[in-house]
Amino acid sequence: MKRILEVCVDSVESAVIAAKGGADRLEVCSNLVIGGTTPGVSMFRQIRKACDIALHVLIRPRFGDFLYTDAEFLAIEEDIGLFRSLGADGVVAGCLLPDGNLDKERMKRLRQEASGMRLTLHRAFDVCKDPFRALEEAVLLGADTILTSGQSETCVKGKGLLNDLILKADGRIEILVGGGVDAAVIRALSEEINAASFHMSGKKTLGSEMVYRNDKVHMGLPGLSEFEVYRTDLEKIKEAKSALDG
Repeated sequence: MKRILEVCVDSVESAVIAAKGGADRLEVCSNLVIGGTTPGVSMFRQIRKACDIALHVLIRPRFGDFLYTDAEFLAIEEDIGLFRSLGADGVVAGCLLPDGNLDKERMKRLRQEASGMRLTLHRAFDVCKDPFRALEEAVLLGADTILTSGQSETCVKGKGLLNDLILKADGRIEILVGGGVDAAVIRALSEEINAASFHMSGKKTLGSEMVYRNDKVHMGLPGLSEFEVYRTDLEKIKEAKSALDG
């Protein structure tokens, strides 16, 4: 069974660190602090030049649910074609219906648009109504991977469902375990549920290098400091890769 460490990155600096640490592939996005959104073209181009490993691009036009307007879905389709032309190896996307099931018609269109690339059904899966139905539909749609925490806050809490999904998938589709992954989790779940593919950010918080600071103005979400930067931690990636290989 092939063992995969995927690292989610939202900067060129983090991508270079993750590749150096031994990541097998990267999920490239923006705004990891809100779960990730579609990255910018210039950032992707820089990462593609700097990293000679597989790059999967998150295609998510906004924060929030996975029920998209027609305009949002059109943007998703166009972005898939754009990143294919820029050399992406895969895309990470997903659409749901109001009833919580996969939007199969839209997912078919995304699979067609992603022709020649790998397609990961992202954590829209974790908020779908019936994970086993969604798994079978993803297989029939031709998706290559499902990224999931087992419909729980973390993969450790969701390990029961993850175990069932891995057994049910039976090698037909990759079950990529995400949500709170680190070296210790990899060691535990590799043994307990025979998981082989893991997704992590391995990030740490860096203080801003700004000397002058106006603490009275907040640009983003309440509680988030404008004077902190999230970056992939080299040692965390190395430790995770060692745990996976071990």
